[in-house]
Amino acid sequence: MLVSGFTFVRNGTMLGYPYEESIRSALALCDEFVIAVGKSDDDTLERLRAIGDPRLRIIETTWNEKMADRGYVYAQQKMIAQFNCRGDWAFYLEGDEVLHEADLPALRERLLQLRNDPEVESLVFDYHHFYGSPQWVAVSPGWYRRAPRIIRNSVRNYSPDGLFFVVMDKNKRGRYPRAALAGATIYHYGHVRPHQRMQEKLRQVSRYWGHQPPAFDAYAIDPLAVRRFAGNHPAIMADWLTNEAEREFTPPLQYRPTRRDRRHRVLMHLERWFGLDFSKKHFHLVRK
Repeated sequence: MLVSGFTFVRNGTMLGYPYEESIRSALALCDEFVIAVGKSDDDTLERLRAIGDPRLRIIETTWNEKMADRGYVYAQQKMIAQFNCRGDWAFYLEGDEVLHEADLPALRERLLQLRNDPEVESLVFDYHHFYGSPQWVAVSPGWYRRAPRIIRNSVRNYSPDGLFFVVMDKNKRGRYPRAALAGATIYHYGHVRPHQRMQEKLRQVSRYWGHQPPAFDAYAIDPLAVRRFAGNHPAIMADWLTNEAEREFTPPLQYRPTRRDRRHRVLMHLERWFGLDFSKKHFHLVRK
């Protein structure tokens, strides 16, 4: 069994991504790791080369600056990396997503177990979305709680943006992949970067989604939509969390909930009462 990892990145240092930690966390699982590296204004390419692992394959790319339609430029970069994967499985990690070392042995065993199960096209990970600081995680159904990140490399698929996969069914219509649970968690650190880097990230990202950057002065969220994180972070993140992450955050008690927040509050009540899950799912679960 050959496992390929892949991702794309541009200006990773400038925008405060833990992209080196992300890649290193996956190398313990992957037999190769393909990175599409956009022409950057910082040292991203040099830092990736300095990792010095023979399993890394770096593809230098140029982004289409005219592509401002709903993040499709991210899909293009993601697919450049994915289409260069040679493994039985292709494992996509974004530059702010990290694997926990404790999950790796069982995850490899799960891939071996499902290798010859044609019904399973993808593996779905649970998520910890850290918000404001590494001590808080978002829990409302406004955040996807599970997402497919490994896809069978023989399945014909594409990505309409950087987030999920669409499988082409008999070349006629797209659908979400048939999936099994990975039994592992992805730790997502995109919303704990320092304020200045978050402002710059929003400024650069917004142009590829066809809108003006949203105002950002500080992290603000419905206090009912977060809870304290009770687990432990991946060991590889220790230095980044100490030196790069935002440290001070308290959910604002004077926060005025929006209509969307109030809707999510109702959904969270229903989830607790009836054991439901109203979060978005970009997959069809066929194996637990």
